[in-house]
Amino acid sequence: MKISQKDTYTLISSTENSFSEFFKVFKSENAEAIENHKVVQLSENLNTTLEDLSLFLNIASEHRSNGISFVIVCNEIDIDDIPDEINIVPTLQEAEDVLKMEAIERDLGF
Repeated sequence: MKISQKDTYTLISSTENSFSEFFKVFKSENAEAIENHKVVQLSENLNTTLEDLSLFLNIASEHRSNGISFVIVCNEIDIDDIPDEINIVPTLQEAEDVLKMEAIERDLGF
């Protein structure tokens, strides 16, 4: 797992060979801590499933309830199958767009 700080968010990129390995490292590195906006970029070689992504549901909900954005970049999943509580987009650019839109929503009081 690679963690890098961007201007307005923390980018967490998977470098592991399996989703279970990545999630284990994600939890052990305390990457789910609610400190700032996060974008989790999942590698295509993880073969991520909908069940895997559901592990982020509580983390995403916790971030949202604290006014912090949490977005997952994964282009292997049909986005229509994903619960609305999790922001999943196919590209990093779209993740940055979601962060900007959510910042505007917070500024407007939504």
